Amino acid sequence: MSRLSDSSITIYEALQNIEEGKYVMPAFQRQFVWGMEQIEKLWDSILLDYPIATFLFWNVDQSNVTGDTYFCNFLSSVTFDSRKQADTANYELTGINVEDTDTAVLDGQQRLTSLFLSLFGEANLRPKNARRNTGDRILTKLLIELNKNKIAVDEEEYNSKKFDIKFSDKIGKLSPTQFELKNILDDNFRDETTRESAIEEAIVNVPADSKDYARDILNKLYNKIFTEKLIRYTEIKDMKQDDALEMFVRFNSGGKALRKSEITMSILEAYWPSAKTEFGKILVNSYDKFDTDFIIRAALMLYGDVVKSNINKKIAENLKNDWEGFKTALFNVEELLKEMKIDVSRFANSWNVLLPIVYYVYYNSDYKKNLKAVRSYLLRAIFFTYFQSGTTGKLQQMKSNINSFDYEISIEMLDQMNDLRITDGKIEDILNMEKGSRVAGEVMYYLNLDWTNKNFKYEQDHLHPDNRFNEAKPVSVSIDNWKTWRGNRNRLPNLHLLEGRSNGSKSDMRLIDYYNDMNDDQKKDFHNQAMIANDVSLEIDDFDVFYETRKTVLAEKIQMLLK
Repeated sequence: MSRLSDSSITIYEALQNIEEGKYVMPAFQRQFVWGMEQIEKLWDSILLDYPIATFLFWNVDQSNVTGDTYFCNFLSSVTFDSRKQADTANYELTGINVEDTDTAVLDGQQRLTSLFLSLFGEANLRPKNARRNTGDRILTKLLIELNKNKIAVDEEEYNSKKFDIKFSDKIGKLSPTQFELKNILDDNFRDETTRESAIEEAIVNVPADSKDYARDILNKLYNKIFTEKLIRYTEIKDMKQDDALEMFVRFNSGGKALRKSEITMSILEAYWPSAKTEFGKILVNSYDKFDTDFIIRAALMLYGDVVKSNINKKIAENLKNDWEGFKTALFNVEELLKEMKIDVSRFANSWNVLLPIVYYVYYNSDYKKNLKAVRSYLLRAIFFTYFQSGTTGKLQQMKSNINSFDYEISIEMLDQMNDLRITDGKIEDILNMEKGSRVAGEVMYYLNLDWTNKNFKYEQDHLHPDNRFNEAKPVSVSIDNWKTWRGNRNRLPNLHLLEGRSNGSKSDMRLIDYYNDMNDDQKKDFHNQAMIANDVSLEIDDFDVFYETRKTVLAEKIQMLLK
């Protein structure tokens, strides 16, 4: 069980620990993203006596890290772009010697990096029209104005700086009353016997009415860095990397919240630096709208623990070493779906449903022999919203069942799974789906797959128009029946797919009028495509018979699809 302890050190002690390699960052930390203004405001807050939040440290030693656990050193140099935002920096990945390094920063990277760059590092500005890879940059310095007469503070502006602290690239034109923050590290400031004279020398050009102001700033700056223990931290001991990852995701507090998948990708890159580049070669053409989450989850499905969802060295190396086999599996899944007249791109936002098929195809070289069972799984999972909740558990369930059936997906296997077994209740739930629902759209798509043209756009359309149920009821229909009909008008038995232009021309026409405008061939196609029996009345007065008859037809066709 992890142990927690709270402590505090000075800014200088923390930065010394970074300089000496005692502090590092886990490989799953994200890039440095702060801009110039955020660094300036951090120092402004420090001089205003504001707390700079608690840091979260992870004690690392031989018991909780191994040789395949990677870390990153803190940045000692950063380049800001023309918008004064930090360019994406590639941290250098490294193993650690726990004799020298004992602390990994879980929360506080942005603040500690900013302080380290301000006092121990270097900041540069990339010229406006210079490209990132040209190396063109201008050195900048972090300065504070000591002449209070030059400071213009807008008291009305919310969150404005109260001290004139800013980066400047005009190194040759520095004001004689500006002080570079990192100069406070000079020995003559740190030596108590020479500090007063060093301060007087630093403010020699400051006007008389600002001398006291300037002395106060420099004394305060010294105290904030060397004396006051502003780095308050909680240290976690006896914690493994997987738990550290989980804690990092939960407690990360700076800027944009991180998804666990983003951290997982960072871990993978620590073991395989070119992973994202290789992923990009897959995420094109039919897979172009998928994302790296899909590939990572597929890798966990094939090589690891899909429930735990953590990438380790073994999984990363399996993926890297078997990259061609992995890519082939995805290509084969794409081709398998094509044989079913289904485009894999359809699952760009619902790719969990594909992962059991990826697993099956990867581990079974004779995967094409069970094409109907694979299709049955796919449609049952979609129609029954199998992955609506408990996704990783469901994926593990599929993985275990496929293993139990000798790496097969079979109808027998599906019928043994409560969530995927076909029941009258599930069919009834599907038929009660309403216009606009995802399941209704999916059911209509697959019911009509044989005749729809993928180059056309189809819309869900009412057969008996919706507005007719807002009018007066037919004389022959009771009030109770009319209420029931109104409740059923948006449900699947009164819906069909119609090509967009045809839907526009049909508009709110009565179904019988729409039908009577057709020629004989069009009427034949309409009955087949809309799945309406030839002898059923299309008059609104007979809606109950129409609805129940079509409901029976749809139930039979859905059963056939799922079996």
